[in-house]
Amino acid sequence: MSAELINTRSHVDSSGAASRSPGSVPRWAIVTVLVVVTVVGAACSSSTSHGAASIGGTHPAVAIGAPIPSPGCSRPQAGPVTNERINFEVGGVARWFLITTPAPTTPSTTGSHTNHGEAVPRPLVLDFHGLAEGASLQALTSQFGALGQKDGFVAVFPEGTGTPVQWNTVARGAANPDLTYVADVLDHVESSQCIDTSRVYADGFSDGAFMVSLLACTMSGHFAAIAAVSGLQLPNPCRTRRRVPIIAFHGTADPILYFNGGVGTATLNRLLGKGGSTGTPTSLPPVRLHGAGYPATVQAWATKDGCDPKSTDTTVASQVVRRTYSCPPAAAVEFYIILGGGHAWPGSSFSRSISSLTGFTTFQINATDLIWRFFEQFRL
Repeated sequence: MSAELINTRSHVDSSGAASRSPGSVPRWAIVTVLVVVTVVGAACSSSTSHGAASIGGTHPAVAIGAPIPSPGCSRPQAGPVTNERINFEVGGVARWFLITTPAPTTPSTTGSHTNHGEAVPRPLVLDFHGLAEGASLQALTSQFGALGQKDGFVAVFPEGTGTPVQWNTVARGAANPDLTYVADVLDHVESSQCIDTSRVYADGFSDGAFMVSLLACTMSGHFAAIAAVSGLQLPNPCRTRRRVPIIAFHGTADPILYFNGGVGTATLNRLLGKGGSTGTPTSLPPVRLHGAGYPATVQAWATKDGCDPKSTDTTVASQVVRRTYSCPPAAAVEFYIILGGGHAWPGSSFSRSISSLTGFTTFQINATDLIWRFFEQFRL
């Protein structure tokens, strides 16, 4: 599809040039790790444990409302696929993404199920990787594909561009090829799969968290909710068309994106192969749970969504504080603070396998499960 698509697709909002929010840092600094490829082979058998501690008591209510079927619902539905690579062009540039789908007989969150071969409109989750990470590694880290095959939603893992692979989180509108790419990915998936277009969601890690923060501002009419692990932003300006439900996670001992703002340049340089000893730093800046940086960014989103700026903190486990806000109907902002947590995906075996580089990974919660439970509560 042409670059003009970003201006004609109805769910893409207009916005101006980006600026930095309190917890933001230069895009090049949002790194998962350049050296993770050296341990992928050893970690390929790892998974995200969906048996991690359940937080929040009973399962949240699923959003009520009939599904809005995508054009792909008129097509014959094929069997399940796992991390199938889809190649296509965006503005003459070769791009791709991975897709994982459930079996046609798997019930959907929408309450639908296969009946005599009829298609099931399913929720869709786009899961964005961090810098230098790529779609395959993000799929391994989050295990959203396996959860989707169990719970009946489609999981897509977009792939950025460049060396190292990354997302453009600065440019807006047609000037940003990654926004055009996301719109094209949605068109492709919604035309080839049976998707409930009222239940489309986006999550991301690190640089991917930057990307979904931008999507919350520029495509709020298409994503029912977003999740950001280690990197929530509030771009300025951010002209949303609706209140955007947000769930975020961040570790207080993140050695790359400091909890109260700033970049761990020493760790970053080591990860980029620019010298220095290996491993995470032995000292980090003092932490203020209600201070600048990511706490302030979460609060700014709560204010933008019309929530009471005063938060409530609940200690849900020895390593986890859950921060919530009183919000209007159809809006919510939640923040999971990982005490002593690093630049990590909570509950991910892969994140734990590289903890000597990126810091501690908690298994008292599972970010993938919590994100999906949060998403299920919202629809467009």
